[in-house]
Amino acid sequence: MLNHIVICGRLTADPELRQTQSGVDVCSFTLAVDRDYKNGDEKVADFFTVTAWRGTAKFVSSYFAKGRTAIVEGSMESRKYEDKEGNKRRTAEVVADNG
Repeated sequence: MLNHIVICGRLTADPELRQTQSGVDVCSFTLAVDRDYKNGDEKVADFFTVTAWRGTAKFVSSYFAKGRTAIVEGSMESRKYEDKEGNKRRTAEVVADNG
């Protein structure tokens, strides 16, 4: 099986660095990735949620900010969760191998 993704885009906000309960660094951010075509005069973009762990998390939070271009290599992961109202939801995110 192959699960590999490489995306290049602009950060939509500053990365958020936090730690898990066990003290592991984790950083989340969103990349806006332009498509090859326009919708009239407007660019079309896809927005990818990215999660980076440990050293990559620290690197991203130290050197990247809103509006900066980044290339991310990693894998796509999906997970199920329950929202505040008890509805079952599913989300997909890129888990970065390299930032």
